[in-house]
Amino acid sequence: MHEKITDAHSDPNNKPGRKGSSARTIVFFLIVAVLAGGFFLWRSTRKPQTTAAAPRGRGNGDANGNQPVPVIVATAQRRDLPVYLDGLGSVQAFYTVTLKSRVDGEMMDVRFTEGQDVHKGDLLAIIDPRPYQVALAQAEANIAKDKAQLTDAKLNADRYKQLIRDGVIPQQQYDTQVALANQLQGAVDSDQAQIDSAKLNIVYSQITSPIDGRVGLRLVDPGNIVHATDTNGLLVITQMEPISVIFTLPEDSLPAVNSRTRSGAKLEVKALSRDNGMQIAQGGLLTIDNEIDQTTGTFKLKAVFDNKDRALWPNQFVNARLLIDTKRNATLIPAAAVQHGDQGAFVYRINPTDSSAEVVPVTVGLTEDNLSSIDSGIGPGDVVVTDGQDRLRAGVRVDARSDTRPMGGAAPAVSQSGGPPAQGMPSAGRPDPPAGSQSFLGSNPNARTDQGNGKSGDRQGSGKKRREQQQQQ
Repeated sequence: MHEKITDAHSDPNNKPGRKGSSARTIVFFLIVAVLAGGFFLWRSTRKPQTTAAAPRGRGNGDANGNQPVPVIVATAQRRDLPVYLDGLGSVQAFYTVTLKSRVDGEMMDVRFTEGQDVHKGDLLAIIDPRPYQVALAQAEANIAKDKAQLTDAKLNADRYKQLIRDGVIPQQQYDTQVALANQLQGAVDSDQAQIDSAKLNIVYSQITSPIDGRVGLRLVDPGNIVHATDTNGLLVITQMEPISVIFTLPEDSLPAVNSRTRSGAKLEVKALSRDNGMQIAQGGLLTIDNEIDQTTGTFKLKAVFDNKDRALWPNQFVNARLLIDTKRNATLIPAAAVQHGDQGAFVYRINPTDSSAEVVPVTVGLTEDNLSSIDSGIGPGDVVVTDGQDRLRAGVRVDARSDTRPMGGAAPAVSQSGGPPAQGMPSAGRPDPPAGSQSFLGSNPNARTDQGNGKSGDRQGSGKKRREQQQQQ
């Protein structure tokens, strides 16, 4: 019995632990196989969806170039490009008068309203004239007395002259009488001067406007005693029409400006707001200062404006634009269209046949504000890309939209009182843009441009059909 038990335990094929380990291994491999099958099944069902969804993205286009790149385009135009010199200036009145009293007395009456437009000779204020009227009466009484004495002295001098001839009186007595008459004549003249002074003081007691202009705020109220020695005035009058602007330019610009003024040309000057966003007024250059400021390296210029609409105000800061020249018949494009590379400046031009982009080297002549004149490379009517160049390369098809951003180069918007707002460059003589684009002066920001033989709506419909076909496959 003992031997049988020992033999049973010593059988190498009878091992329960080995059987359990084999079963676990088989189960593990089954789980791995199920997971791997599920993963490949998920990948196989997911891949078509990703492929179908890919055309919805907007990128650089697929390998066949079927997906156009969205860009903003503008049409080159042949126009005149004005050349300006810009300087910072301030508005100054031609005449500014601080009225002060020339006599002492009480401010009796004020005949003006603050902010009123007055003319030369208008009565503005009255100072108590009664003391000067009394002085006038006293001077008139003195002259009457002295004139009576002068008349008597002259009669006596005439009598003494006859007595001298007859030898009745000595010569000394006659000379004394003549001196007395001359002395009384001087007294009469002095009395007349006092009369004139009293009358002048009465005139000074009525303060009138010396110029045409606008009255500022009242500095002295009625009832106050004013003196001729007061440092503060009674009111300030400023001439508003016309008005001037003093502005500065770098000394390097002096030869060009001086040459134009010496030739007799009337240079146009525009006064702009401090942010250059609005044209306030338009006038002309009056003169150039006679020296250059060595501390700043600038020279001063004075422009005059009629200022009928009172758009300019004394001591107002403005930006002055001096029209120094005009480049005639220049090919203009937005400055944003010009790109720079290793080979120099270039632009992306849109081929109207297949709506693809092509790289065109250009020669930039002059850049004014956000307009650039092109001397060579493109011509009027060419459609160039102004935004989205970083996603372009030669031959890529584009989805073009018109550039509706405001363009400079002509003039900023004009103030409401100064005229209608400027719409970029003038429209007269503008060449018609080719199909598939709009000029950068277009007014419809939502307009989509045509491409090739179909419109943008047709392209959207065909793209939608392609996506539906891919999803069905």
